[in-house]
Amino acid sequence: MMKVLLVDDSKVMRQIQRRSLEGFGFTDIVEAGDGVEGLQQMAGSPKPDIVILDWNMPRLDGLSTLRKIRETDKKTIVIMCTTEAEKPRVVEAVKAGVTNYIVKPFTPSVLQEKLDETLTRMGLSMPTAQ
Repeated sequence: MMKVLLVDDSKVMRQIQRRSLEGFGFTDIVEAGDGVEGLQQMAGSPKPDIVILDWNMPRLDGLSTLRKIRETDKKTIVIMCTTEAEKPRVVEAVKAGVTNYIVKPFTPSVLQEKLDETLTRMGLSMPTAQ
């Protein structure tokens, strides 16, 4: 069973993502309201297998959070959420070690597609929806 960490300062966005993930069959989902909380969750046990990380957040933004994660962890799947206007910044995220990215706003089917594509590339598969 894969553990997913949602890091976004928007509670509504986290709820939408959580509902989508539950619909795809993920059951172990934790949330963080910013990068600082996200890093605290990463330090927990068991560590998340997948992190869905918002770019723009107070205290610690997504790119800084990604860099901190990659200092000690090269394996965890990190998918960054960015707006269309920030697309040029994706290159920066790729250099920092992001696994994939998704452009906001996105539909549940786009999220599922990105997760499936990313997991397949990593030799993993989506959970079976109940």
